[in-house]
Amino acid sequence: MFGSSAGPILVLSQNTKRDAGKKVQLENIGAGKAIADVIRTCLGPQAMLKMLMDPMGGIVMTNDGNAILREITVQHPAGKSMIEIARTQDEEVGDGTTSVIVLAGEMLSVAEQFLSQQMHPTVIIRAYRQALEDAVQVLQDKISFPLDVSDNKQLIEVVQACVGTKVIGKWCQKACEIAIDAVKTVTLEENGRKESDIKRYARVEKIPGGTIEDSEVLKGVMINKDVTHPKMRRMIKNPRIVLLDCNLEYKKGESQTNVEIMNEGDFTRILELEEEYIQKICSEIIAVKPDLIFTEKGISDLAQHYFVKAGITAIRRVRKSDNNRIARACGATIVNRTEELKEEDVGTKAGLFEIKKIGDEYFTYITECKDPKACTILLRGASKDILNEAERNLQDALHAARNILLEPKLVAGGGAVEMAVSLLLTEKGKSLQGVGQWPYRAVAQALEVIPRTLAQNCGANIIRTLTALRAKHATGTSTWGINGVTGQLADMKELGIWEPLSVKLQVYKTAIETAILLLRIDDIVSGSKKKDKDAGDRPAARATEESMKE
Repeated sequence: MFGSSAGPILVLSQNTKRDAGKKVQLENIGAGKAIADVIRTCLGPQAMLKMLMDPMGGIVMTNDGNAILREITVQHPAGKSMIEIARTQDEEVGDGTTSVIVLAGEMLSVAEQFLSQQMHPTVIIRAYRQALEDAVQVLQDKISFPLDVSDNKQLIEVVQACVGTKVIGKWCQKACEIAIDAVKTVTLEENGRKESDIKRYARVEKIPGGTIEDSEVLKGVMINKDVTHPKMRRMIKNPRIVLLDCNLEYKKGESQTNVEIMNEGDFTRILELEEEYIQKICSEIIAVKPDLIFTEKGISDLAQHYFVKAGITAIRRVRKSDNNRIARACGATIVNRTEELKEEDVGTKAGLFEIKKIGDEYFTYITECKDPKACTILLRGASKDILNEAERNLQDALHAARNILLEPKLVAGGGAVEMAVSLLLTEKGKSLQGVGQWPYRAVAQALEVIPRTLAQNCGANIIRTLTALRAKHATGTSTWGINGVTGQLADMKELGIWEPLSVKLQVYKTAIETAILLLRIDDIVSGSKKKDKDAGDRPAARATEESMKE
């Protein structure tokens, strides 16, 4: 950068590194491909596991795309945005995290040749946008078909396709029944609006010991607590439940207060006041004749004494989220002040309260609820690692079940959809004019990465399998895909491998949008902060493929 005078003018500070133009685009594509390569072997039923060690020395073993990328530390900004899309996919629909990364990596990869042919990125982006719109249109109108939600057998098939690629695939039937049962429990319909909040109301409790077959969905709630006083009852049939969000202790002053006592009688009076206050609170609670009290705060010894005399069981310091779940399960209302307790705040829908000892911990069960709108999934397993992985897999299954119940439309799995969409896009690409048709066709070609990776992970002959699959689709059988276990071609209708339409739509949208976003970048300015005097002289760290794979 030269001004009119001979001396150079520095606009950016000295320790700022700037990359521009083609170099940046190719680097971004390289970063995207490197991330996709890490995840590639995790697609399909024959997926490999990744073992990741975090800096604290903990170990994560998983084949869930999102869980792997969460643990990897990446330096390159483009790599970070790839990790971000796996998280988006996980939060939005809960499944398809591996597919979305593999597809986004492939979308970037096919754009590379056009950039090297001096095609302008905006031309490629326009073609990608067009292809995405057409793909979504094709998916909704031509390839998907509706599902009868009341047909439990088909629901289980869909969730099985989701769980079959995971570690708990061996206990597939059990996991599917748990997922569908839990989602149906927490789904609410109000004024024509369906809501299914799995995160908040379907809690997964992991207890090491036993086998995965012992896992179950409780028709109610379970929490890791014991009663506060040993003389309280540990089993109550049809309990009346009161939920509180206030202290059952003497209220201390907000700010520091000093009380000056002149004579001895005053001190005794102060103590009496405390006792009277607690007695007042307890009598207000006892007035509604509950059998069971849950409070989010503490319970003083005196209050416990009153409750034991009245034959009431009390449990203290319950988590807020657990309290909300109990409220949904037994129909109680959480009350903030004891004065406001009314008869309608008492929950009477629970059939049984009991405390069981599992291992060396006590667990409180509130079960046999009438029409509960919250549930607890009890997971048992040999070790903590297995339980963690089972929980991750179960979350995917829960999301799959929720997606179908909220939007009951299906598409065929096993790479069949990608092949069908790819074929239709290729046909449409022939009718396009100008340079834009090539990137458009490249999108169609990139979609084939899913069936290709499936075949690759089974150890099948990729070229032969894909050619045969193309031929099948050309004859108009759009449900043929790759059997992920054997690597042979198969009709997905007969195998019963289905995927929710919402998951597929999200995968395509997220993958192509990310590719567009990364192709738009033509300049990276990285300012390295001066840690000390020498740090300024070192060049800013460059992210290579090696550092991506660390």
